Amino acid sequence: MSQTDATPSNLNLPNALTTLRIVMVPFFGWALLQDGGDSITWRVVAFVLFVGAMITDKIDGDIARSRNLVTNFGKIADPIADKAITGMALIALSIVGDVWWWVTILILLREWSVTALRLSVLKHVVIAAADLGKLKTTVQAGALSVLVLPLPHGDRFFSGHDGAFDQFGTFGAVLFYAGQVGLMAALALTLWSGWEFFRDVWRQRATIRGAGN
Repeated sequence: MSQTDATPSNLNLPNALTTLRIVMVPFFGWALLQDGGDSITWRVVAFVLFVGAMITDKIDGDIARSRNLVTNFGKIADPIADKAITGMALIALSIVGDVWWWVTILILLREWSVTALRLSVLKHVVIAAADLGKLKTTVQAGALSVLVLPLPHGDRFFSGHDGAFDQFGTFGAVLFYAGQVGLMAALALTLWSGWEFFRDVWRQRATIRGAGN
């Protein structure tokens, strides 16, 4: 089999889904920020876009592996797409006051530093996705999905008025704070899995240097 036959084309379904997720990012952010985050309709639209992005992330990875369609483009674009959509969610939610900025900054610093390092050492060090990292991704996606929804919360809710979000009632408020707890759990998993990733990278690089001596 020739090298051309063995190498899948970049023009495939998984890469198309990855590209679609990247294209969705500005539209998702725009929808979430409409009316300062107070539009029920647009926040529901943002929720649908975010959940759709998370689903396509799972689908394109499964298809790429099952059909041997893993490409260098996909290896680079897929983590960028993931970090872009979650990063936009965190930044937009911080802008509208639903997530603390320090949480957003810590998560983004970890995510983009790990992504940058993974891409920079891609040809020299292979770091498989750890179970803790996969759990982090799941918890983070679940928490952000909840927080993107138009749910009542804060002083206005407890004083008996939270504008249009009132219709979601006490259940909506409980769901919102459950999302906040979930995001704190995701933050802890993010930092811990990030430390494990950097540790494994340094160990493998030390092993490679030792083998070369």
